Order: sequence, then structure tokens, then C-alpha cells
Amino acid sequence: MSIKSSDRNFARRIDLTSLQLFVAVCELGSIGKAAEREFIAASAVSKRLSDLEATLSTPLLYRHARGVDLTPAGESLLHHARSVLFSLERMQGELSEYANGVRGHVRIHASISAIVQFLPEDLGAFIRQHAEVKIDLEEHLSTEVTRAVQEGAADLGVCNTAHGTGDLQTRPYRNDKLVLIVPRGHDLAAQSAIYFEAALEYDQVGLPSNSSIYLAMRQAAAAVGRTLKLRIHVTGLDAMCRMIHNGLGVGVMPQRAFDLMHGVGELEAVELLDDWAARQIELVARDFSTLPLTARLLVDHLTTPAAP
Repeated sequence: MSIKSSDRNFARRIDLTSLQLFVAVCELGSIGKAAEREFIAASAVSKRLSDLEATLSTPLLYRHARGVDLTPAGESLLHHARSVLFSLERMQGELSEYANGVRGHVRIHASISAIVQFLPEDLGAFIRQHAEVKIDLEEHLSTEVTRAVQEGAADLGVCNTAHGTGDLQTRPYRNDKLVLIVPRGHDLAAQSAIYFEAALEYDQVGLPSNSSIYLAMRQAAAAVGRTLKLRIHVTGLDAMCRMIHNGLGVGVMPQRAFDLMHGVGELEAVELLDDWAARQIELVARDFSTLPLTARLLVDHLTTPAAP
């Protein structure tokens, strides 16, 4: 897609130094303080801001004796200026890594289920084959993972996509199975398999309210006209196990995650027969075909069936 001439001219008229000074003034609320921090004369800062307002044909700041306040247009510019400057810093960091011998950099955001169950082994195997690649991995809720990919904060997402992905592309990664975790000796511990409805009689230890597992639990309860008896929200699977072990309720987590945390409390896993308990974890990208080569290599590695 070609860039319009007007768009190119606009980009050329915007001065990065002026954007940096504008952000500094906004953060400090004063032209004088910004000038002091940036080691530049206050008159020079004021001139650059005036030029910036002239370029954009709109006032950006309300100037008064105590300092400055942002106009609505200034608020909008501050948001975009921070995004532009952050992208430049990230670009500088990534390019400096190439100069230092790191020939690839992949940013991944993934759900706790993917990180606990699968990614350590899979990423470890990839790094052993491609030691020159740097991988930045961050843990987020599934809804936040897809948003980060959509906004460009991550190259690749790994999460459950039952909540939807908009116009993002997906590829299957792994399957997992949710189970009900109960204390040893609990009324449900003797059952080999149950429907989640049977667990609604008991207090629940839940993951964050916008996590994919908690949303599935709440929807399942609503489908039978019930509500969850939520005792506490926790942020991690190990914390969930400890709470359940100490009698605060029952909880739902992936079977493999529970198996890997064997020994965190005297607990039992009971199979859930509900359809929503069988899940698919997927890779998410804006466009897999346009990912950098290193990211495409990683996608190929993650989607290659693992050896038995």
C-alpha cells in the first residue's frame, strides 16, 4: 500500500526532539523544569512547542503562571508521542543486539497455562538449536495476550482463544484438559469424573476475574442458573493449590499443570466431563507470513508435533 504524499509531508514536519521536549513538559508540568532536566534553554523549549503547535494547527498547552496544562489535542498527542518514542527506544535496543551478535529477537506474551505446561521445554529446545536468538517472554491473561499482539506489543501470542481473537490469525499449538482440584478426603475426591455443576455446591478458589478459566467457570454456572460461590481470587496456580489445601474451597486448573506441581498440598484432581474443559491453546499473530524470519522459525518449531 502506497503512502499518500500528505502523510509523508506530515511525518517530515514532525520533529522528534520537539516530541521529546513536549513529553518532558507534560510529565513535569512546567516548561522551566523540562528545560532544566533536558539541559536546554527554556526559551528554546517554548519556541519548539510553539512551532509544534503551528505544525499541527492546534493549541497543545494551556500556559499559566503555575505551569502548563494539556488541551484535549495535547492529551491525544501525548499518547501518540509516548508510543512513537517507546517504539524508537525498542528499535534502538533491538538493533544494538544485532550489533552485539544477537541475530534475532522475538517478543512473546503467553497465558499462565501455556507457560506452566508447555513453553519451558519447547522454548528451551528452540534456544538450544538457535543460540543466537533472544526471546522475551511475558505472562499475561489470554485477553491481554491477544490485545498485546493486536497493538504490536508482542510478535507472537500463546493462549486459549475461546474469548475471540478479532482479525488476528491463529494456529493450533497444544491441547489441555481442565480438572477440578479438591483437598484429599473431600466429598468429591472419590469421584472419577463429574460435571462442573456438582462443584457449584462448594466455595471456589478462582483465577483472576478476566482469565479464560474463570470466565468459562462463570459461564458454566450461569448456564444452569447458578452463581459461583467465590471465596478468593488468586493470580497463580501454585497459590490456588495452597488455598485449596488449606480448606478455602475447590478450583479448576489444567491437568498437566497440576501434575507438574505435584506435592503442593494434599490434593486430588477430578476429571471434568464438560465440553469446555477440553481446550486448545493457540499461537496468535497479526499475520504469520509477515513475521520476522526468527519469529517464523519459532512458529514452525512450536507447531511441529513433539516426539512421543
